[in-house]
Amino acid sequence: MGLFGKKPLKIGLIGLGKIAVDQHIPSIRGNKNLELVAGCSPHTRPEGVKAYPDMDAMLKAHPEIEAIAICTPPQIRHKIAKAVIATGRHVFLEKPPAATLGEAEAIKTLAQAKGVSLLASWHSRFAPAVEATRKWVSERPIKNITIHWKENVRQWHPGQAWIFEPGGMGVFDPGINSLSILTRILKDAVMVKKADLHIPVNCDAPIQVEMDMQTEAGFPIRAEYDFLQTGIQTWSIYIESAAGEKLTLSMGGTELEIDGKTLIKEKETEYSGLYAHFYDLIQKKESDADFSPLRIVADAMLLGKRIAAPEYIE
Repeated sequence: MGLFGKKPLKIGLIGLGKIAVDQHIPSIRGNKNLELVAGCSPHTRPEGVKAYPDMDAMLKAHPEIEAIAICTPPQIRHKIAKAVIATGRHVFLEKPPAATLGEAEAIKTLAQAKGVSLLASWHSRFAPAVEATRKWVSERPIKNITIHWKENVRQWHPGQAWIFEPGGMGVFDPGINSLSILTRILKDAVMVKKADLHIPVNCDAPIQVEMDMQTEAGFPIRAEYDFLQTGIQTWSIYIESAAGEKLTLSMGGTELEIDGKTLIKEKETEYSGLYAHFYDLIQKKESDADFSPLRIVADAMLLGKRIAAPEYIE
């Protein structure tokens, strides 16, 4: 039995690829208020999961499913979310919520009209040091922020050709995690002022990006994204206050250092927090559909200078 004796929320998965196997399945199974009933995918069959070729087959076999997490590539999420919402089930959207802002807003409108809970998930916001960073930022004037989000695409996204296709976002797929943190810790809107988008000649999405942003308050934010990083992988945000204090949020938000002193260093448990949040939203009959990180990416694509980069071969 779940919280307060209630039966666990019964969940289905659409998309059974790497992110589902690495994060969604263990996080659902680790929460006593949730029950993973089944999943669907045209090809993938993870061990221990009842799997079906498509959503219709899954729901026909398991009409008891109450909520569905969509873990597919973003290009097809709008179509799938529309079908899920039509059945009256709650929706958990893997990030980014859709391939475009228009699709994301359409999903939100559909969920509101149907009266189902919608979570546009930004897992990095649930990293253990993010809220402490948010508090620190809120208590002082900020001088500048620098983001370095650099990883090896061949290591973290093997075989995921969709990531360089239209709507796949390229290096913004991991980079949007930093933007989800940024928009959480800042109360002011973030505006893109300049972006250099390095796009391999055989791809449709950037493999490297340098981007300058600014808050409504006027201080600068510099972001550097690299999908070809070898050696040490970097997922860090550096913040300097007007008084010269320096905060470093590193390892994707799991480690916090202020003026050289480590204050937080914990393991990553982001998806456990996300699923607890999803459960709470459903109990309260609420939604959480913030698209501000996706808006920043869209603005970068609008303003960005496209620079031809060497051919990418996995």
